[in-house]
Amino acid sequence: MRKLFTNLTFWVLLAITAGILVGQFAPGFALHPILQQPWKTKFLGQELEVGATLSEFLGKSFISIVKLFINPIIFLTITLGIISMGNLKKVGRIGVKALLYFEIVTTFALVAGIIIAFIIQPGHDVITASVKGSDVSNYTVSTGFNWIKFFKDNSTLQVLVAALIAGIVLSNFKYRQKVISLLQPIAKIIFKALHTVMLFAPIGAFGGMAFTISKYGIKTLLPLAKLMGTVYTTMAVFIFVVLWLILKHYKISILKLLRYVREELLVVLGTSSSEAALPSLMEKLERMGCSKPVVGLVVPAGYSFNLDGTTIYLSMCMIFLAQAFHVHLNIEQIFAIIGILMVTSKGAAGVAGSGFVVLASTITAIKVIPVEGLVLLLGVDRFMSEARAITNFIGNSVATVWIANNEKEFDRRKMDLAFRNVEATENIITDNLTGETIIYKQEKK
Repeated sequence: MRKLFTNLTFWVLLAITAGILVGQFAPGFALHPILQQPWKTKFLGQELEVGATLSEFLGKSFISIVKLFINPIIFLTITLGIISMGNLKKVGRIGVKALLYFEIVTTFALVAGIIIAFIIQPGHDVITASVKGSDVSNYTVSTGFNWIKFFKDNSTLQVLVAALIAGIVLSNFKYRQKVISLLQPIAKIIFKALHTVMLFAPIGAFGGMAFTISKYGIKTLLPLAKLMGTVYTTMAVFIFVVLWLILKHYKISILKLLRYVREELLVVLGTSSSEAALPSLMEKLERMGCSKPVVGLVVPAGYSFNLDGTTIYLSMCMIFLAQAFHVHLNIEQIFAIIGILMVTSKGAAGVAGSGFVVLASTITAIKVIPVEGLVLLLGVDRFMSEARAITNFIGNSVATVWIANNEKEFDRRKMDLAFRNVEATENIITDNLTGETIIYKQEKK
């Protein structure tokens, strides 16, 4: 019993359950205003936001605090990894291999979403009379995809590039060992602070779930239950079939991996943001056996280019709206949708709500589906964002493990230890320079 009450997974689950109950039966409490309007600012390249209502305040405050750690951790992890590795050709090879992997897997997710949507037809018999003349101006965006603007608005990508440059320059520096000895203690301090912040994950999960349920209500799910069921089913099939096959190539269990990152998955579920668990994921993948350079390069890049869940969501919603408005799509239009989504889906960050904006831009670009149809998705988009975020999170975990194995930068002994007992990974230290694994406390049985 004592072990249960000291388990973070238990408290996050309890918080999510409490958030659902409060949001459903005491929405007034959850939406009680504490600020006149949401507060937003930028710090260390990250947009920080605090909500105006009680539940939104708790959820967004937690995410904002965690986001403060993202850029420093990405910079330190990549820079230390490149300096320690000292092989710039290898860094380039890992980067190219990661981008190829991302494009292949996300394209497969995109096509799978379209095919399943045509088979199940979630938009069939949906009533669309209520959306005529609806104002969706807040959700329409430019039809052109601007890579410069994408880079400018994506602080994670900016830090990734800066860290790559810093790592390349410092790897040829005469006193690189002194640089490593300087950066390592800083990295340890930041990760230690992150561990402290993650203790408050149940509060963030409670706030996020209470806000979602209280604002939109479970009753909003009923009219579009078929669409939600189709999206969730497709993402489950993608995880337990496609990603399972990818890991099976290296004889790694997807179920054991999910158990290993279960705390992070619950945080993502409660907050609807895969970014909330990014720093913790990077640390856990290193502990699991993935080398620091691979983790540092693949995970941050994946959060911009490997959004499997968002890709499935976008493709299925496009076909859903076409079916709802009885728009017949010919083969040329279907290929046009695939082509445009292959580009616009890369612009969706791992933050709740961003997929909806990208969907709006895609519909505007296609010009065959009424953009007013987005109103149909307003009530359920937030509920589907949990599935998007979780699938994105798992997809990036699998990508990192696969590439680490493919590069022979994976320590299976550490993986076996991590999978046998998740708590045992807290007793592992990996030297950032040599990669040597040190177990300083006897493994729990």
